[in-house]
Amino acid sequence: MAQRPGRIVMLVQNGVVGDSRVQKEAASAAAAGWEVFLLGRTDKRAETWDLGGATVRLVPTGRDFDKRRHEVRRPWLRSPFAYPPGPLESYRRKQVQAWNADLAYERARLAAKPNAVASLGLGCRTAAVKAASLWIRGRTRLSRRVRERRERAGGAVDRAAFRFWKGVLGDRAWRRLDPALWDLELAFGPVIDELAPDLIHANDFQMLGVGARAKLRAAAKGRDVKLVWDAHEFLPGMKPWKDHPWWHAAQVGHEREFAPYADAVVTVSEPLADLLVAEHGLAERPVIVMNTPDIGDHTDDDVPDLRERCGIEKDTPLMIYSGVPLVQRGLTIMVDALPSLPEVHTAFVVSKHHWAYVRGLAARAEELGVADRVHILPHVEHHQVVRHVAAADIGVSPNHHHQNHEISLNTKFFDYSHARLPMVVSDVKTIAETVRRTGQGEVFRAEDTADFVRAVRQVLADPERYRRAYLDQVPLQEWTWQRQAEHLAGVYESLIGSPPRRTAQ
Repeated sequence: MAQRPGRIVMLVQNGVVGDSRVQKEAASAAAAGWEVFLLGRTDKRAETWDLGGATVRLVPTGRDFDKRRHEVRRPWLRSPFAYPPGPLESYRRKQVQAWNADLAYERARLAAKPNAVASLGLGCRTAAVKAASLWIRGRTRLSRRVRERRERAGGAVDRAAFRFWKGVLGDRAWRRLDPALWDLELAFGPVIDELAPDLIHANDFQMLGVGARAKLRAAAKGRDVKLVWDAHEFLPGMKPWKDHPWWHAAQVGHEREFAPYADAVVTVSEPLADLLVAEHGLAERPVIVMNTPDIGDHTDDDVPDLRERCGIEKDTPLMIYSGVPLVQRGLTIMVDALPSLPEVHTAFVVSKHHWAYVRGLAARAEELGVADRVHILPHVEHHQVVRHVAAADIGVSPNHHHQNHEISLNTKFFDYSHARLPMVVSDVKTIAETVRRTGQGEVFRAEDTADFVRAVRQVLADPERYRRAYLDQVPLQEWTWQRQAEHLAGVYESLIGSPPRRTAQ
C-alpha cells in the first residue's frame, strides 16, 4: 500500500486571492510532494480550486460575534429609554411613516366629502401621531448615542469593564474583548478536524488559536499534529485593523495564549525574529522565510502591458506603487508630488479600488489638477508582478514610520528589485539601510513631500547609476521564492519528515 504524503493544512483569515505569500507557500509545498489544503475565509458561498497542486478552499465564515455581548443587550443603566438592539427601532420609525401615510389618505378622503365629526377625530389622531413621532424620534437619538458610545468604548463604564476583564482573565480576556475570533474557530475548526492533517500551518496571529485548538483536539484523540506559526508582523507594534480600543489588546492576549503551542515558528525578517523571541520566550529562533518573488517559468503568461494600461509612451517618466493601499503605506505623497514633477506619471497597482483611501487618492489628484497623470490599476497575479512593474522607471515604497515597517523588507521591495527598478523609499529602518548599502535607489524622509520630490528627481537624472547596482550589489538569488521555499520545506521536514516524491507525469 502506497504511503500517504504528509497532509498539510494551511490557514489564512483572508480570501487567498491577493495574498502572494500563502499562495506561494501552498504551491511550493505541493510541488515538493506534500498533500496541501489551503483554507481561506469568505463571507459568501464556499469555493474550491486548484493552486499548483494544492487545494484551496474558501470557508464561509459568519460575523455573529462582531458585536461584544454587552452590545446586544438593552442599555438599562446607560440609557433606559433607548431601544434594545434589534429591529424594534427601525420598526417604530417605519410605523410612524405608515401612520402619516394613513392620515394623508384620510385628509384626502375628507376633502372630497367633508364631515365635522370625522374631521374632529382626524385632528385627534394627528395630534397622537405627532406625539408618538416625537417620542420615537427621542428614543432613536438615545439609541444612536448609545451605539456610538459603545463603539468608542471610551466611557467610564467601558474603561472599568476593560480593566475588570483584563484583571480577571489576563490573556484569556480576548473572549470578552473581541469574541469575533470565535467566528474563525466555529467555521474552520470542523473543516480542519475532517481533513485530519499531519501539520497545520497557521498564517498570522488570528489563525494561531484556530490551529492550536485543532492540534489539542487531535492530541486528545491520540493523533500527533504539528503546528507551524507563520508570524507576518510584530503584533504589539502593529497598527490596529479595527478602530475599537479593545481590539488590539484582545489580539495580543490571544497570541500570547496560543503561541506556546507552536512546534515551530517562521517569520519574515531577522529583526522580527528577535522581537518574537523576546516577546514569547521562544526556545528556538524562528526560521526566516521572506516573501520574495516566484521567478519560476511563467513565460507562457500573458502579462498586461503597464504603459498600455496607463495610456503613456515608453519615454514618459513613470513611478509605480504595487501592493495593498493602506493609509500607513503613504501613497498620498505620490500624488502630492506631481505638481512639482510636471512630466511624471504615477501608477497604483492595487486591489480594493472601492476603499475610501483609494477613492481619496483619485479625489486628491482631481483637486491638484493632475488626475490625467494618476493611474489606478487592478492588481495582477503574484507571479506576474515583476514583469508587469518592470516597465516603470521608479519603484516607490513610501511607508510611514510604524514598528512593523521598520523591521523587514516588504514584498514590493523584492518585486522592484527583480524588475531591476531604481527605487525611491522612505527612511523606515531596514529598507532604507538596504537601499543605502546596495545603491539601488534613493531614500527620503517619510511624509516629507519636498524630500520625496528631491529623491525622484535625483533618480530620474541618472537611472542607470541605480540599475548598475543589480549587477553585483543586490543578492537577487537569495531574494527568490525558490530559495525561501527551501527554508520552509526544511521546517516541515523537521516536524513530519520528507514527503514521498511524486512520480514524473
